[in-house]
Amino acid sequence: MNLSIYLTPTNLDELNQSSWGAFSLGKSVTFYQGEQDGNLQLSDFKVAIIGICEERNAIDNSGCGSAPDNIRSYLYQLSAVAGVNSILDLGNVLPGESVEDTYFAVQQVAAELGRNQVPLVILGGSQDLTYPIYQAYEKLEQMVNVVTIDPKFDIGDLQAPLNAQNYLSKIILHQPNYLFNFSNIGFQSYFVNPEELALMQRLNFDAYRLGWVRSNMEEVEAVVRNADILSFDLTAIKYSDAPGNNNVLPNGFLGDEACRISRYAGISDKMSCFGLFELNSEKDKVGITASLASQMVWYFLDGLGARKSDYPVSSTDKYFKYNVTFQNNDHLVVFYKSDKSERWWMEVPFPHDRKTKYIRHHLVPCSYKDYQTACAGDIPDRWWQTYNKLH
Repeated sequence: MNLSIYLTPTNLDELNQSSWGAFSLGKSVTFYQGEQDGNLQLSDFKVAIIGICEERNAIDNSGCGSAPDNIRSYLYQLSAVAGVNSILDLGNVLPGESVEDTYFAVQQVAAELGRNQVPLVILGGSQDLTYPIYQAYEKLEQMVNVVTIDPKFDIGDLQAPLNAQNYLSKIILHQPNYLFNFSNIGFQSYFVNPEELALMQRLNFDAYRLGWVRSNMEEVEAVVRNADILSFDLTAIKYSDAPGNNNVLPNGFLGDEACRISRYAGISDKMSCFGLFELNSEKDKVGITASLASQMVWYFLDGLGARKSDYPVSSTDKYFKYNVTFQNNDHLVVFYKSDKSERWWMEVPFPHDRKTKYIRHHLVPCSYKDYQTACAGDIPDRWWQTYNKLH
């Protein structure tokens, strides 16, 4: 694919390269040069970064389209990441003549990186861009799990055109449907009506309140580990830590918690797309939000460099296996523990005639707490939700 059709190289003159130290992250990045890089081999790189300068479907956040280069200006001054020395910066997807043109470009670029098995970091832009990112997996014919970090579910008005506050409904209704699971991390209850919560339950999706998440951050790792796409709305970070957004909120995650979630995304072998959205440079007067976003990307890369390649999709022969049986119950729950990372998975049975479709989803990331729950006689909620989707 000729990527130069869709991408504009990063303008290095605007990134203040003189501020990059000898061991800065910027020094370890290969910057795409457009058509003259026609023989570029994407598979040679461990991770790729693109910016998407699209904001036309943002809601009350005009100005977020200028965020990508703002984040880069802070990101490349940070120190290099151990174990991640082959980073490709592909530049920006600029707004097309119509927003649909931008979406098409995003689909094409994300799908091409997916075909080459190169994890993608996206610097947005408004969060409706999650929809064309999801559509890229349709081109790969791959069932996916989507996780959003967001104070709302972004279901919105089903009848309205696609925008940053209804993109999830567009994903759910999209046909053919390649969404296996959706999880929201950090919703704030006063923004979510009971009908939306009921919909999450009917679809066997996951939703975790902000207060619960902040008290159970280690449990969040298993949720993030199950995702192919993580879409982070920076509105989920409280105003004091991320003021660069026209929709800022008094409550939300702290900056260090956002970085912790970002690292969880990086260490997940399954995670192939990590996106940051809704940073509004016009509201970010002293660059606090762009600086935090750059650190979140850094932590994602740090996690990427620490991946253990222990996602047991092909074989579980080398894992510790624990069988938990239940009295007066037909179910046997099988747990696996990696000797490399000490992370846990549980096996959910599925119809054999659907093996090809669901092979990536019947081993569900979980925690030691889930194993303890099973040992106490209760089947974990994560197991039931996955079982209901598989059958």
